[in-house]
Amino acid sequence: MPTTDARELSGRHVVFLSWRDTGNPEGGGAERYLEKMAAGLAARGCRVTVFSAAYAGGAPVEVVDGVRFVRRGSKLSVYLQGMWLLASRRLGRVDAVVDVQNGLPFFSATVTRRPVIVLVHHVHREQWPVVYPGLTGRVGWWIESRFAPYLYRRKQYVVVSRATRDELRGLGVRGPRVAVVHNGTDPVVSVDARKTAHPSVCVVGRLVPHKQVEHAVDAVLELRSEFPDLRLRIVGSGWWDAELRRYVDERDAGDLVVFEGHVSEVRKQEIYEESWLMALPSVKEGWGLVVGEAAAHGTPTVAYSAAGGTRESIAHGISGVLVEDPAQFTAAIGDLLRDADRRRELAAGARRHSDRFTWGHAQGAFAHVVASAMRGEKVDSQDAVEE
Repeated sequence: MPTTDARELSGRHVVFLSWRDTGNPEGGGAERYLEKMAAGLAARGCRVTVFSAAYAGGAPVEVVDGVRFVRRGSKLSVYLQGMWLLASRRLGRVDAVVDVQNGLPFFSATVTRRPVIVLVHHVHREQWPVVYPGLTGRVGWWIESRFAPYLYRRKQYVVVSRATRDELRGLGVRGPRVAVVHNGTDPVVSVDARKTAHPSVCVVGRLVPHKQVEHAVDAVLELRSEFPDLRLRIVGSGWWDAELRRYVDERDAGDLVVFEGHVSEVRKQEIYEESWLMALPSVKEGWGLVVGEAAAHGTPTVAYSAAGGTRESIAHGISGVLVEDPAQFTAAIGDLLRDADRRRELAAGARRHSDRFTWGHAQGAFAHVVASAMRGEKVDSQDAVEE
């Protein structure tokens, strides 16, 4: 990235508007990415504020690693709160806004004339009818697919994968203004663990319907007769937890499935290290941060190609396996459980692939986009912001 970026960013105030941060019980990979980008800007001398929804135990205002966090409102009222605080300058004088569009944007372009960068992880076409059936989902999808592209028609976009960029272009977000800044992978955490003696698969992430954890449950059930000591460990929490546990009980899979719940970072790394494979049956992923985390421990992932970002976070046949449907999903898991040599090949490939993506590179690329927006310049994918 140009050396002038840090000088231009020093002392400037950048505000991120996001419905969640990583402290939120529903926070996940998207929030991890946001905070990494915020920290990268702070390291370059920026004053950075992250505004997000309040949650139990979360301080209304706090500073972490040089980033100020301001929390107000609920899952829905956070949008109005964000607009009001930005318009009334209660967040301070702002030089640029990063509007995190997680389905819904913050409509920041209606209340500020400062440069706005729209951060999109993935398009929610498939998720709206699952999470919000009926009219609410249709209105949400109309806002995301029609109104937001119009409102931000002259704004800079940042996406985490080429797949998301292509989907946005299908919604009318065109022109040289969509920069791809991939996720990074944290340095591997050394843990005192090794692969389990028995076949083991993990699923790591928020427990919500569109993660389709049921597909992993179905897969191990189908493979139970061949691998009677197979175990599926489900790591994470979320509002779908009770429904998922009910599904496991109804399918009589209690002897195969272990609900780990929300675990410490060390315990999560131990599970990555111990597992033979990771299953990622999500319907949509902007990138799939857990893919790189598992890969750093030599644990390859089986995922759906149609999820989008998985086509970049996973190098098919080299660092993991991409499939098209539940039958292939089960077959791929079974094939890899049978073939230790193939698992070792994919493990080595997974480590190499995850090493290609660093947070340092991503932070530099993101800072370049923000600095360019402040100069009134647009950055596109070919502007060397991709890994």
